[in-house]
Amino acid sequence: MTRLIDPLRAVPDSRARTLQCAPPCPNRRARTGTTYFFTLVTFRRQAILCLPPIRSALRRALEDVRVARPFHIDAWVLLPDHMHCIWTLPEGDVDYSTRWSLIKNSVSRFAVLPGRPTGEISTSRIKHRDAAIWQRRFYEHQVRDERDFNNHVDYVHFNPVRHGHAESAAAWPYSTFHRYVRAGVYTPDWGGTQPAKSMWME
Repeated sequence: MTRLIDPLRAVPDSRARTLQCAPPCPNRRARTGTTYFFTLVTFRRQAILCLPPIRSALRRALEDVRVARPFHIDAWVLLPDHMHCIWTLPEGDVDYSTRWSLIKNSVSRFAVLPGRPTGEISTSRIKHRDAAIWQRRFYEHQVRDERDFNNHVDYVHFNPVRHGHAESAAAWPYSTFHRYVRAGVYTPDWGGTQPAKSMWME
């Protein structure tokens, strides 16, 4: 099965190991204000994000946007009707909104779903350039410290299991879990943590 998107290979294994395995370091990340957890949902919860045209358009959008506005992808999971990810922006840069606007607009422009309407495109939605693929708003959370980072990384990777899309994190192809396994952060049979199972950010 195809994994999420090639640009996610930009997550260096050494960095993942350090962030995931280090003991909590309160406020270290809060001082920079550059690491965020995001949730994006499709318009009317359509189950379209794992379709090849969407994945291809998302891959293209990420590649293009990261050239002009770099950011580090710490973790990612793509599910049929929503996705979660963790980004680290360059120091002093907190403009994730422009990045998401560009990404969403690009996916809406280039994703072709023949024979599958994605909802009526009102004048207002055209103005917002989301082509009825995305909900307009998204959820963001500024990561406070290493413990918060670890909990959100676990939440990202356990998400397919909690939604019943896979029996294990390893069985879901559209996430960075496999990269963390290669880094030695997780074992292939990792079954989640209590914070990952109890958190809810959908």
